[in-house]
Amino acid sequence: MSKFELEMPKMGESITEGTIINWLVNEGDKFDEGDVILEVATDKVDNEVPAPASGTLTKTLFQAKDVVPVGEVIAILEVSEDTKSSKKTEVIQSDSKESQKKEKVSKKPKPVQQPAINTGSFSVNNTNTFFSPLIIKIAKEHHISFEELARIPATGNEGRLRKSDVFQYIEDGRPYKFAQPVTQDPTAYRIPQLSFDKGKGKVIEMDRMRQMIADHMVYSKHTSPHVTAYVEADLTNMVNWRNTNKVAFQEKHGERLTFTPLFVEAVAKAVKDFPNINASVDGNNIIVKEDINIGMATALPSGNLIVPVVKNADTKDLKTLAKNVNALANKARENKLAGDDIKGSTFTISNVGTFGSVMGTPIINQPEVAILALGIIKKRPEVIETEKGDEIAIRSMMYLSLSFDHRVVDGFLGGSFVRRVADYFEQFDTNRKI
Repeated sequence: MSKFELEMPKMGESITEGTIINWLVNEGDKFDEGDVILEVATDKVDNEVPAPASGTLTKTLFQAKDVVPVGEVIAILEVSEDTKSSKKTEVIQSDSKESQKKEKVSKKPKPVQQPAINTGSFSVNNTNTFFSPLIIKIAKEHHISFEELARIPATGNEGRLRKSDVFQYIEDGRPYKFAQPVTQDPTAYRIPQLSFDKGKGKVIEMDRMRQMIADHMVYSKHTSPHVTAYVEADLTNMVNWRNTNKVAFQEKHGERLTFTPLFVEAVAKAVKDFPNINASVDGNNIIVKEDINIGMATALPSGNLIVPVVKNADTKDLKTLAKNVNALANKARENKLAGDDIKGSTFTISNVGTFGSVMGTPIINQPEVAILALGIIKKRPEVIETEKGDEIAIRSMMYLSLSFDHRVVDGFLGGSFVRRVADYFEQFDTNRKI
């Protein structure tokens, strides 16, 4: 017998580290050549590491869930000289395409624990709550939460969730997507088992973009606890200035002057006043963005929604903002938006007023933490203060509604921000030069 140092194997050209999922052989246990000693995960694939020779596991240097660089010694083995392989340790990709094909041909593996469904409720199917980087990556791509992952029947060793389990679950239509937790309280409400009559009519299959939008919206509502704050603003000064100057603005700068660049300008100023609204969530961390990139929710000719982005909106004058907004709107109408046109948004506005809506309750554009909906500008009689006292006058009014992620934005920040946007609308300088 001789000592052998088992190293973290290289599992791809771009792979520099691996996560130990589970040791299948304990210290002091014997094994034969080719036996799987441990399972390792990367962000691309899960792997099984076989024994290079027959022998005994003397010592493990890392534990489950440890992230280890490629080439680092992870265990000390005692191996037989006559069976020791001269080849480097190879890995078996347990979730490779080849194995997936075999699994599809063969019968579905029996889950470690059968799903427990009870009147619309769910129990956690896999008690092993450690998910490999590959599983987490797949979950993010398909907007599957950790809570939903815990419901998927697992076929891996010791209840570990495998890549094939997740894809099979997705193929089955994600049956536990909206399931409710099991409760022992017999008086608690449970979702009734209803058989809905969906009716008859023309069947229209969702296109790829609509499916992506649907997934994104459901993911956002599931991820972020939405709270919506409302204020109303008097836009009379802004409306009058714009109506007076829109023709002269186009003649001078060659750009149409819509309300959108005026809205973007005011929102960017308010974001500078409240920078924590310009953020995203990364696990337990909050990332406050340095750039202020304003996304504009825009309807495409197909009826689908897209969000082109005005980059660094706080650094641009009204002429440049109008040029950017008009260019992005034209590209959207002509289906010519490039990838860079819709990337990097840090805060989004949705002008629901263009569709005639008085107000809206927008869904947050992940991974942002807030979104502002602007309602229709409507003339209404309002009580205003004048030198003569209170008077009733016809004013151009708008409702603003801010949906924010209550995990990181509290009521004070959300309310203060949307009120500041309204203040910038109301305090518009009517003597402003074009």
